[in-house]
Amino acid sequence: MFRIDASCIRESTEMIEAKGQARGQVTGRALLFDIDGTLANTDPLHPKAFNQVLGPRGHVFDHARFSRELQGFANASIGERFLPDETVERRAVILGEKEVVFRTLVAGQIEPLPGLMALLDRADAAGIPMVAVTNAPRLNAELLLSGLGITHRFRALVIGDELAHGKPHPLPYQEGLRFVGGSATASIAFEDSRSGVQSATAAGIPTIGIRTSLSHADLVGAGAVASASAFDDPELLARLAAAMAW
Repeated sequence: MFRIDASCIRESTEMIEAKGQARGQVTGRALLFDIDGTLANTDPLHPKAFNQVLGPRGHVFDHARFSRELQGFANASIGERFLPDETVERRAVILGEKEVVFRTLVAGQIEPLPGLMALLDRADAAGIPMVAVTNAPRLNAELLLSGLGITHRFRALVIGDELAHGKPHPLPYQEGLRFVGGSATASIAFEDSRSGVQSATAAGIPTIGIRTSLSHADLVGAGAVASASAFDDPELLARLAAAMAW
């Protein structure tokens, strides 16, 4: 079920224009997607991978702790907090081991969230550019996009770890908008983590939380204007149709 927090919704004239606007003349609109836990429900695999690598170092994560302390954060931030006695280089090696474990776990298990493919088709038909924005390492992001068969759908892939700041800083989403000439208030972002919602909303983008691992209250508390369990929710689709004028 799609849920809206009325106090958080700020519709603007940039988001909703006349339905009669000609196709191909849309200016400033874009859809920006997180990857892990948003396009596919891969989040349950991350605690398993972290526990395999960080468990012997004294850090064990259940779902609640993972969602609070790890979900959506870049590895550089995770290394600073959980491997403070290691050098930066050694942290990268250790967390690189975690990513190898994750990629092994996820191989062959990548399924899109319900409604995703139809939504991507609709955006393509309407000429709305799409960008993937993630804190995941590039190898993970590329594996997930290729596993879903949707790499070609995105005009750009923004990797937080390759920027001066990752999520929850707004820079990754600002870069995503820059790649496609998007207007923040005319666009919509989709996120499943607190840090991701904070990043997108700090960039000024109305953000819909995807409830693969967090509740509606958690996502709205982080700044989302609404939440949905998947991309086939009728109210989510109606909201997108209005915002994207399709």
